Amino acid sequence: MSRYSFSNLLDWTYGGVDPSFEGNGGPECAAFLPWQQRLVESLIFLSVGVLEIVVSLQRIKWSHSKEVGNLLAQSRNKEESLGKNLLLVSLCLTFGLELGFKFASKTVIYLMNPCHVVTMMQIFLLACPPCQLAMVVFRLQMHMLNGALLALLFPVVNTRLLPFELEVYYIQHVMLYIVPIYLLQKRGIYTPEPPCNFWWAVLSTGLMFVYHFSILQVLGLVTQVNLNNMLCPAISDPFYGPRYRIWASGHQTIMTLVHGKLITMVFYGALPVLKFCMDLLRLPAKKMY
Repeated sequence: MSRYSFSNLLDWTYGGVDPSFEGNGGPECAAFLPWQQRLVESLIFLSVGVLEIVVSLQRIKWSHSKEVGNLLAQSRNKEESLGKNLLLVSLCLTFGLELGFKFASKTVIYLMNPCHVVTMMQIFLLACPPCQLAMVVFRLQMHMLNGALLALLFPVVNTRLLPFELEVYYIQHVMLYIVPIYLLQKRGIYTPEPPCNFWWAVLSTGLMFVYHFSILQVLGLVTQVNLNNMLCPAISDPFYGPRYRIWASGHQTIMTLVHGKLITMVFYGALPVLKFCMDLLRLPAKKMY
């Protein structure tokens, strides 16, 4: 009975992954790179990731303790808003639909992909009261949104065949931007680090390196499922070829360091314009004679 239950669990996890779709997985995808190249790349990027985590944590601990107290005090003085609760409900419904699609298609393993992980981090941020952990999660996810940008620019949707599955894909990735923009205007613990501080971005880069080249790659090799393209390149990858992971590690490192900063700069740059427009709307209408 237990054996049947375990096999049933595995079937729900990745039994629906169809290797006939290019870039989806299967023996050919798993053998796309020679094992020697895969091993060397893994050792190099895991070492780089661990080094980035260790160095950035030391730098963050030194500066983090100075600001966390003031930011927590600012957040605790603010009441929960209706907008935050509505956004939480919307994100939970969207992610719930995505969960339903994964169970219906027996591809639950794809929930390990980074965009789904970031979605869960944002659900935590919207549901959790202001605290130090929420501040850490907020700053980390700000530098993990580059995956959502790639998913919108180079969508891989050839396996989304269920009704409204494609629409939910785009809604989820757009909401990955809506949530941090909403939280930024609440300030307090949702205040990003100073523009000249890149240690949170370096920490996010290191965590993503370790996550991809350990957890996702091992799971992918065991199940022959191409989790976030760790086994073979996506069909829409502009760097398709045997060195696609080296290219991806390079341009995603740059994007991680820059993308979150750009979101913050654009938000704070547009904030005065938004406030000016809101003030115009609040002006009392003058009587016409």
